[in-house]
Amino acid sequence: ANAASEEPLPSEEPKQEKPKAESTTSDALPAPAVLSELTVSSVTPSSVQLQWSVPEGPFDSFMLQYRDAEGQPQALPIHGESRSVTVPGLSPSHRYRFHLYGLRGRKKIDHVSTEAMTATDKTEEPPSPSEEPQTEALPTDDNQPDHTQNEVPLVQAVLGELRVASVTPDSVQLQWSVPEAPFDSFMLQYRDAQGQPQALPIDGESRSVTVPGLSPSRRYRFHLYGLRDGKRTDRVSTDIITAKPEELPLPSEEPKPEVISSDAPPAWAELGELKVSSVTPNSVQLQWAVPKGPFDSFMLQYQDVHGEPQALPIDGRSRSVTVP
Repeated sequence: ANAASEEPLPSEEPKQEKPKAESTTSDALPAPAVLSELTVSSVTPSSVQLQWSVPEGPFDSFMLQYRDAEGQPQALPIHGESRSVTVPGLSPSHRYRFHLYGLRGRKKIDHVSTEAMTATDKTEEPPSPSEEPQTEALPTDDNQPDHTQNEVPLVQAVLGELRVASVTPDSVQLQWSVPEAPFDSFMLQYRDAQGQPQALPIDGESRSVTVPGLSPSRRYRFHLYGLRDGKRTDRVSTDIITAKPEELPLPSEEPKPEVISSDAPPAWAELGELKVSSVTPNSVQLQWAVPKGPFDSFMLQYQDVHGEPQALPIDGRSRSVTVP
């Protein structure tokens, strides 16, 4: 049943009219863009990390498509300079088929596919710190060059302490530092209120993250991993307890003193209109301007399909965001 449901996905994407359009555009381009094999670099019960290379290119962007455990199609947009991606929110012990498309403009030029099975639920988070490095070492054909890469750098990447910056009944803001070297990216892992493992990929330049969708008055343990070349180099952990439900009115009270204090500065910060620049079945891209400013950061809030509040922190220099 899964195989039958997955077949339309790849066949729908190129759609026969698109190959014609792609062939004409590729004829016009002097250098065709080519994707290499899509490989699985690591798996957990709730996520899969994929890697690829671009022998000929470049591509403007990538699009990863797959079906979730309920058979619903999912699309994950990826930056054109990326060569790896972590797909979170998967189900344990489930087989997924992933299709990676290389795009120039909005045209799909090339595509590669692979299958991956997520890990079983029994080997989740308590064992995961010891297991993760082992699972990363599993793809031996990719590992030999990776080992040499890990031995070559003289500067080891080190994570500073993972600290709790703020808590609400349904979210936590965490902060950390990087005393030595940079990381390519980070991965935050924790268990939700139902005991299900969650994995949140974070950009390598970030030093803080807000984790939404938590339950009030509950203890959570967070593990932050620093990644280099797809390998976990360092890890820090912390425990927190979310605020009590009685504190829910506080967020609505907090903006009031903030507005008063923002009246005091001579320069008034102002947001332009929030516009929808593009939509897919499972994501929306939003854009805005800052006529007067600047702002230190932005916070996008919305309610998901189940009516649960979500909060997405955004860098103060950003003027657009994709909500997946």
